[in-house]
Amino acid sequence: MNMLKLAESRQFDRMELSCAISYKFPDSEQVYEGVCLNISGSGVFFRGRHMLESGMALELAVATKNDLCVPLRAYVEVIRSKQVEGELYEVATEIKGIREY
Repeated sequence: MNMLKLAESRQFDRMELSCAISYKFPDSEQVYEGVCLNISGSGVFFRGRHMLESGMALELAVATKNDLCVPLRAYVEVIRSKQVEGELYEVATEIKGIREY
């Protein structure tokens, strides 16, 4: 019997995407730069230079030139942040809202 992969917990497929992003805290005008690693219908995974705590709110701007994924500005919540080397962190976020770019 051929079984489908039912263990997959994601609601949306991820699209590998390497492009520039910027992020800031909602109550600040200070903008930080990062690199988007992948994106889905529910979240953005990126690398940046800050350890971000779970639950933190951010405003992200994804500056893609890919025809399959238009540039977007989103409000996200940090799900987890992990140090990968030196002062470089991988950050998983969940999209809470989308703004016009």
